[in-house]
Amino acid sequence: MKYLVAMSGGVDSSVAARLLLEAGNDCIGCTMKLFDNPDAGVPQTHTCCSLEDVEDARAVARRLGIPHYVFNFSPDFRRQVIERFADSYMRGITPNPCIDCNRYIKFDKLFTRAAILGCDAVATGHYARIRYEGGKYQLLRGADVTKDQSYVLYMLTQNQLAHISFPLGELRKSEVRAIAVEEGFVNAGKPDSQDICFVPDGDYARVVQLHSATAAEPGNFITTDGRVIGRHRGIIHYTIGQHRGLGAELAGRAPGKLFVCAVCPENNTVVLGSEADLYVRQADICDVNWISGEIPQGRVRCQVRTRYRQPEQWAVVTPGSNGKAHIVFDAPQRAVTPGQAAVMYDGDVVLGGGTVVRLDN
Repeated sequence: MKYLVAMSGGVDSSVAARLLLEAGNDCIGCTMKLFDNPDAGVPQTHTCCSLEDVEDARAVARRLGIPHYVFNFSPDFRRQVIERFADSYMRGITPNPCIDCNRYIKFDKLFTRAAILGCDAVATGHYARIRYEGGKYQLLRGADVTKDQSYVLYMLTQNQLAHISFPLGELRKSEVRAIAVEEGFVNAGKPDSQDICFVPDGDYARVVQLHSATAAEPGNFITTDGRVIGRHRGIIHYTIGQHRGLGAELAGRAPGKLFVCAVCPENNTVVLGSEADLYVRQADICDVNWISGEIPQGRVRCQVRTRYRQPEQWAVVTPGSNGKAHIVFDAPQRAVTPGQAAVMYDGDVVLGGGTVVRLDN
């Protein structure tokens, strides 16, 4: 097999390439240039972290003796990921840009380049597994539950899974690090990335404003019963479940701790309430992808994860029309957030997922 290996410059994708070579495959390494400095609000005169990542990936490819290319996907990334990210926050929705990157860039644009280079498949350093069983491809959680990334891969299709490899799926992170050290990779001790790649300083609201045509205007903090208790800085600064950063001006305005319970762009308000107000039993999701390619004909008893690191929770999912589904959880769930993904599991197998659009008690 000949693989196009997405090499981010990190240790995971580097070891993925090494494992494929060890198994007797041919590999071509590639690094995706996803954004320019101005897209992330970084001065043009500064060296962007992504340039350092390119050098690390190139050094590993050279050590492995494989070709290495840099693909400039920054225009597509800006349109499909950064601008979607900014638009979501302006509409009071909390997005997951990693999912959009996987959907529109890594497993779309990269497949096109793989075909041009005569590759049979694409490989990445994701901690997830693929299994062929009963005439269908299945996506499974990674063996290392602390690093499992299946949540951000729920959008994969049967055709894509047939042409993808996740070489790290059966490994623990400690084993991956050990391989990198043994190989003498320059990035063997490189820390894992924690932030959104195009928000290197963690100030996502600044990036949202940078890519928005209109300014985020201050508005009212209101309680769940409609009382105005203060002023917020603009809805882009808030997401459901948030407690910190609500402003010192709220001190003494309401009893107990306050949490963001809703963000309402239609009247530019942020609704605050108690922690008990964050819990919901039901959610509607849209743009649902069933990995099997077949929509279940009835209700599905399964586990659902609504945040990347959240444990799965038992629920009943009822498929609807036009890519929709309705979820009823066994127990109320805290801070389920519109814009985030709800991903369905049957044990280790990912059934599919969709985007949360509406909540109900």
